Amino acid sequence: MNDTRTEHSRSTPAGLLSLHDFHTAVERADITTVMLAVPDMMGRLKGKRLNAETFIERLQSGAEACAYILATDVDMSPVPGYDLTGWETGYGDLSVIPDLHSIRRLPYLPQTALIHADVAHASGELVEVAPRRMLQTQLERLSRLGLDPRVGLESEFVLFQAVPQQASPARYRRLRPVSPHNLDYALDHPPALSDFFQHLEDALHGADTPVESVKTEGAPGQVEVTFPYGEALRACDSYTVYRHAVRSIAARRGMTPTFMAAPKTGVGNGLHLHLSLWSGGSNAFAARPEEAQLPEPLYQAVAGLISALPHMAPLYAPTPNSYKRYVPHSFAPTRYTWGYDNRSCAIRITGHGEGRHVEVRLPGADANPYLALAAALAAIHHGLATEPELPPHTTGDAYQEDSALPVPRNLADAVADFDRSKTALAAFGAPVVRHYAHAAQHEIDEHRERVTDIELNRGFLRA
Repeated sequence: MNDTRTEHSRSTPAGLLSLHDFHTAVERADITTVMLAVPDMMGRLKGKRLNAETFIERLQSGAEACAYILATDVDMSPVPGYDLTGWETGYGDLSVIPDLHSIRRLPYLPQTALIHADVAHASGELVEVAPRRMLQTQLERLSRLGLDPRVGLESEFVLFQAVPQQASPARYRRLRPVSPHNLDYALDHPPALSDFFQHLEDALHGADTPVESVKTEGAPGQVEVTFPYGEALRACDSYTVYRHAVRSIAARRGMTPTFMAAPKTGVGNGLHLHLSLWSGGSNAFAARPEEAQLPEPLYQAVAGLISALPHMAPLYAPTPNSYKRYVPHSFAPTRYTWGYDNRSCAIRITGHGEGRHVEVRLPGADANPYLALAAALAAIHHGLATEPELPPHTTGDAYQEDSALPVPRNLADAVADFDRSKTALAAFGAPVVRHYAHAAQHEIDEHRERVTDIELNRGFLRA
């Protein structure tokens, strides 16, 4: 058998590409399309498909996109009241600046490369409310303290046997999960699900976004994907690729995923943040043999998370649905508690030796990873800078820890705190807080005006 195809594939770079390798791939027509992508407020990739040769020709002059990509709701409807842009300014353009360290192939889309991008005003100043920039700002703040975060993300979603075109007319009701019952930790998956896993794992490996593990979770059709530890910005970029891949591969297989925090009563999807701080090539959270207590950086980090995260909830729980995940004994926290290897807590200390880290269990799957991680890092910086007191750790059922501050009951409570929080203002600045408080208030208003199924079921014949 002629092995030319194999030799050609071996000589073609995969995954993340250097600028030189990207140019070579375009010259050889191995890459013909560039997807230039800006993560929006929901963490979705927004941008344009560009001819690869045209992209290279215009690389120096850059690209542009309407500023409304950072000022819309989940339906991409323009929302008035933002400082960034609006009808009063004509919805002008922002400069789109490719991050040339983020060029990667998308094996599930032939001859296509994805490039993450930042956005800037006409003056050249980066847009501070852009999620990617918000994370960069928090990384810069910690870097000035000599600290480098390492991050691993753990994501959950539910997969249904229906394409979106079928799910929408059914109002997303009566959809059949790809697995019929609890398959937590199972290794005997239905063939369709096993094939989906293999396709997804291969695609992500080829996109230089390899997974650490994939497992089925407790709810029917629920999947958990865990990613290896790495650099923070790249971890979030990779996560957006993963979500894009999940949707693309699922659609080709007649399936639909949902990343809602609470897609069904009694079901919760999380986005857990595993993180540590490194300095001088070593983990600042790792306990030394002679230490009986928490290392000082870990003590301060956990204290900061407990102290500051209550004031930043709209950044990791951005929708009214987010708060329906916080249910007792659901493995989603209901109070701002911490403990050692305790999954009922909001902050879990886990890992051993140089692998010791904190797991932030508050974000749901609907969270934007850049924003959720920015909030966590801002809270850690708050702890390092102000040294708040750390409450005692929880040794038992954290759902019974009545002395701990509860998670907000709803988005309205969360945004009221966030909007006037001195902690959030100090971390992000007034323009950023105002921008995301406005986005949260729009979500509240949209839900407040809609009649729901439960209202009809409980009131139609009884009111």
